[in-house]
Amino acid sequence: MRISKLEPSKRVRDRWLVWLDDGALLRVSEREVVSFSLYAGMELSDECYDRLMESAGASAVRSRALDLIAAKPMSRRELIQKLTARPRDREKPPLATQEQAEETADWLEGLGYLNDAEYAKMVARHYSARGYGDRKVKDELFRRGIPRTLWDAALEEAEPPEEGVDAFLRGRFKGRSPDEKELKRASDALARRGYRWDEIKEGLRRYGAEIEEE
Repeated sequence: MRISKLEPSKRVRDRWLVWLDDGALLRVSEREVVSFSLYAGMELSDECYDRLMESAGASAVRSRALDLIAAKPMSRRELIQKLTARPRDREKPPLATQEQAEETADWLEGLGYLNDAEYAKMVARHYSARGYGDRKVKDELFRRGIPRTLWDAALEEAEPPEEGVDAFLRGRFKGRSPDEKELKRASDALARRGYRWDEIKEGLRRYGAEIEEE
């Protein structure tokens, strides 16, 4: 087969359009144009065509991965899940196979664009700053697929639990003395936010509430 026409896309950055003499249109990246030395009139053997398509597929996955992490920080597992997710049109295959997604994640980690350790710390800082305790932070780390070996270092980046508990109680009671039912509701709310009972109890004492010992 022969390349009848080759030109850059006017709509998509880094994409080139390759027309073949049989009417087929291929979409490749600048990487393929350079590495395969493509030009109009070039003859493509079956082997060269197959390698070109394999390379173009890998480039498409990398381009999509870069777009994803540029739009929103994510973990390695989240990125792989998005790359291998089945499109809404169930008849179409996912953009990437598991192997392609893993290789792309490795590539991004090598470039420093994908870093689960730093992402975990960012998650811990974000949720603790919003008034959530360690249990909530751990839930988020688990949900996002962060390896457990990174959790302890991430939690060191979280704000001290007493700051979150004290801020919540000040906002809830606004300086007044709550009754027993209000204390119970506040304690339950703090527990749902991921704080331990000992952290909640100490926070209530700092606020001046009387806590009955069990």
